[in-house]
Amino acid sequence: MYGSIRLCRKMFGVLAAAAVIFIIAAAFLGIRTVSAENSGEKPVPLSVIMYHSVCGRPPSAYSVTPQQLEADLKWLSDNEFTAVSAQQLIEYTHGQGQLPSRPVLITFDDGFYNNLSLALPLLEKYDMCAVVSIVGRYTNDYAAADPHADSYSYLTWQDISQLVASGRIEIGSHTYDMHSDSGRQGCSKLSGETSEEYAYLLQNDIGLLRTELHRNCGIVPAVFAYPFGALSRESLPVLRDSGILMTLTCREGVNLITRTPDCLYGIFRYNRSGLLSTEEYMSLITKELPVS
Repeated sequence: MYGSIRLCRKMFGVLAAAAVIFIIAAAFLGIRTVSAENSGEKPVPLSVIMYHSVCGRPPSAYSVTPQQLEADLKWLSDNEFTAVSAQQLIEYTHGQGQLPSRPVLITFDDGFYNNLSLALPLLEKYDMCAVVSIVGRYTNDYAAADPHADSYSYLTWQDISQLVASGRIEIGSHTYDMHSDSGRQGCSKLSGETSEEYAYLLQNDIGLLRTELHRNCGIVPAVFAYPFGALSRESLPVLRDSGILMTLTCREGVNLITRTPDCLYGIFRYNRSGLLSTEEYMSLITKELPVS
């Protein structure tokens, strides 16, 4: 799943000057502490679940069985959690609408075909929604070469359009070709790389997936999931300029959602390891939530 990945696409153009990038990126460090003082509303606690593959083989740290996924969704439903969409969260931070008392955001990384074949029917059964963040090259190369096996295939562009048409799935970006831990860790900045070089490279990759999603599926992603959770402060201005309104990390913790859009950059998530029971996992993700 994490094979070596090459990036050899036409570059777009140089972004903002290094000084501007530094100023904007420095603000990233304070995003987690934004409060709701101006709105007079209390922050809304949000837990985020990070799934990857859903298949019938033995579970692993990054794979659950359909039975485990159903047990999770049933537990959430029985305990009065409501799955919310990224769009709902974005609208809320811009002063529109309300959030349920116990919201949960369900996410799937990497773009496995079983997110459509096995996960979507269960989301429909329990009236829930999710964000599926795809890797562009996996769809263009791997899915096209070997489509539609629950245990290992990736989503094709047609599959992605089918997910979107369900009305339950939003498609996020997981980079086009930077899901690798060989050399560079995901889309993180290399130590010897200038800010300008890094922004140039990342903008090219993000822009390529955006273009492919729009051309093949008619959509533009507003959510970005960092591969391996590898963060670089210089990435934030690039992502903002690319229309990204929410970023997903691999850091664990509860999010406090306010009427401030910046609170959606750097969202914490709990990886759903298939080595845990539903009860063990749900105890983990709810331990920091206030008692209702």
